[in-house]
Amino acid sequence: MALDNLITVSFTPAELAAFDTALAAIETLLQGKVINLTPDERRRYGSISNEMTQWVQKCRGYMTQLPAIVPNYINLSELDADMTARRDLMPRLMRAKSILESIDDTAVLLGSDVLTNCLAFYRSVKAAAKANVPGSTTIHQDLAQQFQARRSSAPPPPAP
Repeated sequence: MALDNLITVSFTPAELAAFDTALAAIETLLQGKVINLTPDERRRYGSISNEMTQWVQKCRGYMTQLPAIVPNYINLSELDADMTARRDLMPRLMRAKSILESIDDTAVLLGSDVLTNCLAFYRSVKAAAKANVPGSTTIHQDLAQQFQARRSSAPPPPAP
């Protein structure tokens, strides 16, 4: 019985080079303009949802209408610059997320194909080792180490 191949894809060396060049160009363009947050910082700062975006725009509109009640510690030009940069960045972020999701999904399917085939080979080697097929025992012992490490790191079952 043949295994299902979930995906078939390949890249030429020229395509991979172009991909790397495009990524390098993006990294260069964003250098000094983007920040990497820790997971704790991500939770602390949160993000603006679509619904909150409208509220933020309303706030800015009211600040324009009634500048006398805007606290003096709010720098309106910095606020406007942040709002403009965020507005400009968001469609590109959504596009990048979509591209990244497609790459990730493709990698998941490729990984599944690879693992499925390797597990099938492992089961075949295991059966061959049980049948004393010459050379299979050494291969089985080598490959079995992957699964023995997992078993040895699992906590022992509770005593009855």
